[in-house]
Amino acid sequence: MKTIRTELEAREVHGCVLVPTMGALHEGHAALLRQAARRAAGDRPVVATIFVNPTQFNESTDFERYPRDLDRDLAVAATAGASAVFAPDVATVYPPDAPVPVPPLPLVATQPGLEDRHRPGHFAGVAQVVARLLDLLRPSAAVFGEKDWQQLQLVRAMVRDADAATPDRWPDLEILTGATIREPDGLAMSSRNRLLSEEARHAARGIPRALQLAHSAQHPPTAERLMRETLEAHGLEVEYAVVRDAETLLPIGDFRSPTRGLIAARVGGVRLIDNQPMTVWR
Repeated sequence: MKTIRTELEAREVHGCVLVPTMGALHEGHAALLRQAARRAAGDRPVVATIFVNPTQFNESTDFERYPRDLDRDLAVAATAGASAVFAPDVATVYPPDAPVPVPPLPLVATQPGLEDRHRPGHFAGVAQVVARLLDLLRPSAAVFGEKDWQQLQLVRAMVRDADAATPDRWPDLEILTGATIREPDGLAMSSRNRLLSEEARHAARGIPRALQLAHSAQHPPTAERLMRETLEAHGLEVEYAVVRDAETLLPIGDFRSPTRGLIAARVGGVRLIDNQPMTVWR
């Protein structure tokens, strides 16, 4: 497996199947890389990016605490089927003499009042870095996990909007989705899980439990109440626990179309997010 760091080296893997990450790789990332390898079918490079993007952190302490272990990440990526890892420095992604613009944000990144409300500026940074990585690596397909559901909808909408406005920028780019991988206790795998104390980890189990209980509800307000009550009973500080339209993430009145339960909560000073599809009632 090759490690590449410069824009010139990135040209060697144009047409790749891409898995963007910020490192601290775990089995969830490995599953995305294995999915990318199946999609590449041996005909195209499989590339993981490892870049902790400073522009998407709205808390400097969060950026500083983010786990970093490049040697371990390279080993995980190689075992999972990556043929190259793109691990650029900040100056390669954001050249000091060539400002990298923030793409126009689609409505799903500004209207729902979820991550966009609780992490101001976050999605501008996400859109900026994803667009820059796509420009550098020119992938034929990119794989994003479902755990960051609002981010996934942002990327889908951004690529769709770019295709309509500038079809030659990322021609025929496919955005593929990977299912959330969970720990044996149900907690969604996350690089932040390693920051949890044993007590906080026990409390965090309330997040998947809340999503499971929401499935028993036949009306969105009931599902939201069940989620919030369960999270609070586990001692979690709730930022949001909502049921929304699966694509727009706007409020809905019933379960007759695809919907998503979404949670953001803090425990032990660590912020965690999770989501699951809700039952469709006809």
